[in-house]
Amino acid sequence: MPAEGCLFKAAEYPTTRLLPRVLKRAARRLCSGRRSTQPAPSQSTKSHELPPCLLPGMDKIITCFNKCPDASVRLICFPWAGGGSIHYARWAKALNSSIEVYSVRLPGREGRTKEPCWQNMQEIVDEVTGVILPQLKEKPFALFGHSFGAMTCFAFAEHVKKVYNLEPIHMFLSGASAPYSEMRLQAPKRSNLSDQEFLMWVTSIGGTPPEILANAELAKLFLPALKADLCVVDNYRCNKPSTPFLSCPVSCFDGKDDAPHDLQAWKNMTSGDFTVQMLPGSHFYLKEAANEKYILDHITKHLETAEMDYL
Repeated sequence: MPAEGCLFKAAEYPTTRLLPRVLKRAARRLCSGRRSTQPAPSQSTKSHELPPCLLPGMDKIITCFNKCPDASVRLICFPWAGGGSIHYARWAKALNSSIEVYSVRLPGREGRTKEPCWQNMQEIVDEVTGVILPQLKEKPFALFGHSFGAMTCFAFAEHVKKVYNLEPIHMFLSGASAPYSEMRLQAPKRSNLSDQEFLMWVTSIGGTPPEILANAELAKLFLPALKADLCVVDNYRCNKPSTPFLSCPVSCFDGKDDAPHDLQAWKNMTSGDFTVQMLPGSHFYLKEAANEKYILDHITKHLETAEMDYL
């Protein structure tokens, strides 16, 4: 599993001048949302089961800055480990109105800091599917995910295909080996590190503003979600597809200076076109303006083409 270090962009959170002001307030929010130490039920889908009238609204789980009811396709974006929904939600400003962006917000971050993080991949898939299934049936959709988000994309796509016979018109995957690849299975587990070792590792891989990591109390507010997501990845296992279960195109991206990933292994899940693009930079290469523009242009081009084919 590739390194996950950047929890957020500095612009998405208070600047260092505001850190003292928000520290106590954020700490109180985090403390009220820490995960219970009781063991999880054996059936994950039942542990969070609610009557239909009490199910959370979609706005709690999906961030959509620019609602486009007339859009031809939806792009559903899954966050990297520890990440929120804001980065991808902002893509709506760069994409044309024919593409509506849904950015997934997981528990333990942003407006959901009081909620315990999910403990396994199926819980994530069940929650997201539970709120957007009607939208999946309504019009074509595509998926984007970077690193942990790429793993979640795979789990989500596999689930909705198997259970509902729905599949995306395109998958965009970044910065990760296929979850069933030998390279990914042999990757070191970061969630087992002590808090001090984990902080040192996050510092070493870069991507997080140093003033955040230098403030031990503030770092503790954001590191739990990262560690929880990495724990999900460390324990996620899936079988290598014996035959492709998708027919849509798959586009893979990666940073040239990042740790090596087995991108070619993603080809096993689709009978559609498969491409790999290597861009300058390390693990969070996609935050560089030129790389982000390249990715968004690629997404726009292929989704517009897919819309024509779909119609």
